[in-house]
Amino acid sequence: MIIETRKPIPAEPGKPKREDYEYERNGVANLFMVFAPLEGWRHVEVTDRHAAVDYAQILKAVADIHFPNVAKIVLVQDNLSTHKPASLYEAFPAQEARRIFERFEWHYTPKHGSWLDMAESELGVLATQCLDRRIPDKPTLIREVAAWEADRNKHHAKADWQFTTQDARVKLKRLYPQFQ
Repeated sequence: MIIETRKPIPAEPGKPKREDYEYERNGVANLFMVFAPLEGWRHVEVTDRHAAVDYAQILKAVADIHFPNVAKIVLVQDNLSTHKPASLYEAFPAQEARRIFERFEWHYTPKHGSWLDMAESELGVLATQCLDRRIPDKPTLIREVAAWEADRNKHHAKADWQFTTQDARVKLKRLYPQFQ
């Protein structure tokens, strides 16, 4: 989050708003993106950190609040160290962790293949449509992200995924087993 050190010069006809290149850093925040591309639904949770227990809380919310009536939730994620079932056991008693774990069908993108994760793509959309300016503090960030999320969900904005199985076989050839 960034605070202006000098007052920006407002826009005028024919002249854009001008900001000084100097700024003051005002902390950091983490964004967890949950994206259901076929439904055109997403949820962004702003947290202070990206720790295993924070991730586990997100998974619990997905299972119990956002999709309580779904028998099995297909979870596609990248290979971050916190994106593991063990995170649930760090945050919850074993019985609760197991209950949440079993709600999900776990899939991981290939190493160095997080671009295959549609939530990553949606984070890119969030970055260009909402976070491409100076945001001074966490309450403002939460408000702005919530407004962006509400608008995208209202319009059921879906992912236009064009990467086919055949494309994957060519691009990710080295990841597929070779049989003689």
